[in-house]
Amino acid sequence: MVSFTRRGALGLATGVASSLILPRFSIAQDDNRPSITIAVQKISNSNTLDTLREQSNVGQRIFNSSLWESLIGLDWLGNLSAVPSLATEWRRIDDKTVELKLRQGVKFHNGDEMTAEDVAFSFSKERMFGDTQPSTGKTIFVTEKNPLGRESKELPVEIPAVARRIWPALLGIEIVDKYTVRFVNGSPDVTMEGRISVAASAIANRRSWDEAKSYLDWARAPITTGPYRVAEFKPDTYLIYEAHDEYWGGRPPVKQIRFVEVPEVASRVNGLLSGEYHLASDIPPDQIEGIEKNAAFEVQGGIITNHRLTVFDKTHAQLGNPLVRRAFTHAIDRQAIVDSLWAGRTRVPAGLQWDFYGDMLVKDWTVPEYNPDLARQLLKEANYKGDPIPYRLLNNYYTNQTPTAQILVEMWAQVGLNVQIEMKENWQQILEKTPTRAVRDWSNSASFPDPVSSIVAQHGPNGQQQQVGEWTNAEMNTLSTFLETSTDRAKRHDAFARMLQICEREDPAYTVLHQNAVFTAKSKSINWKAASAFAMDFRQGNWS
Repeated sequence: MVSFTRRGALGLATGVASSLILPRFSIAQDDNRPSITIAVQKISNSNTLDTLREQSNVGQRIFNSSLWESLIGLDWLGNLSAVPSLATEWRRIDDKTVELKLRQGVKFHNGDEMTAEDVAFSFSKERMFGDTQPSTGKTIFVTEKNPLGRESKELPVEIPAVARRIWPALLGIEIVDKYTVRFVNGSPDVTMEGRISVAASAIANRRSWDEAKSYLDWARAPITTGPYRVAEFKPDTYLIYEAHDEYWGGRPPVKQIRFVEVPEVASRVNGLLSGEYHLASDIPPDQIEGIEKNAAFEVQGGIITNHRLTVFDKTHAQLGNPLVRRAFTHAIDRQAIVDSLWAGRTRVPAGLQWDFYGDMLVKDWTVPEYNPDLARQLLKEANYKGDPIPYRLLNNYYTNQTPTAQILVEMWAQVGLNVQIEMKENWQQILEKTPTRAVRDWSNSASFPDPVSSIVAQHGPNGQQQQVGEWTNAEMNTLSTFLETSTDRAKRHDAFARMLQICEREDPAYTVLHQNAVFTAKSKSINWKAASAFAMDFRQGNWS
């Protein structure tokens, strides 16, 4: 049993028109760095900049490598391997403990130096875990309500759930000294280093939390260590970053970054070509050729560690029978979608997994075969009579979302499935539990190279799909716990293979459509490289 002292640890505690007039900012005479404007489809779904609330693709773009940083970083412009960030080194003490040496001299946006106390606070009951307990069932909260004697802020209800999704068995942070911390888990976990690297594990400043008037005040302008800090945030309109010149990684090359919400693809493209925007994100493949006909512009990007899915709610009357859900999966010609909407610029993957899983990859696995006859036979066996099945989606939140949905509905109709699109305005409406919740769109990422980062984090007992009550499976849940706690890689591989069998064949929770791809358009005169991720990197060496 780990001993947590008062000093040594903390308890776990609508879019805008393209004609929008952008605010102008003067640049000091001795600072010739540029200010840039980036047109994006969406800035934030939660209207906050908190990584524990903004669990989204759009959040990754504005958080990773710009605002928030974790102790272990990722090589965004390389192979996404782990690299030193706010920690310079780390080592395993045992199967439950990782020790990290903090980088000294790191300055938060308010000038405070980052120390072990900030790390402990970032993983505290007060900031992250609320009243939830580690999955081991052990209780390690210190006796005081607040170990540092400061007033706590009430957390939004979703934050502890997300925290336990990322850290199901974390007992707490042990402070060894000012620049050394230990992550102590309640059970063995071979993925602790990966969990430390995710955006939800980013480090926040303790003092700024205490001084904020409310959680929302803090969450819309969090004080972090990244190369850029929040200057102004107007939800659903724009977000402005300014350079953090005391950044440990060197003076940022851009003075100010303005993310402007421009939902329409045509408006993003036209604004780029007219010079209103320096970069335009979320470019569909069918726009690339037209943009690049202008010799002054180019489009960068490609496939990333994210898959587009269709997700099922098996509590819906028509989807309770797994045969109906299986019919959905076999009615989809995935390659036709890749060829027609993505111009072959992405691919159909081997289910919910990625090549960078290494020896955990299930090499002989495939997505369900396109077999309309089998789909019809399954519907016949299920005695499906053509009752309507709603399909909820947002209007192109995902690139090519609406045309993909239209193609899917037609493919499903060809085997006898009566699927009806319901357009929604936001994710709250998508996930709302009503009799019409049945099929929806989603995407799943792998934030580190292990199945725990995706199939468990998103579909396991703490994952979103089970948390909102769409789907559950007892064997899947047992295997999820095993995958999170076993250190036997061969047995973990076999468990993961069985989980794919359950979730994608026997009792479908989802079906993978294709690997996602991200494309960003820019002027050729700008020396900037797109990452192999949603993240946009504007640190030293990646802008000129």
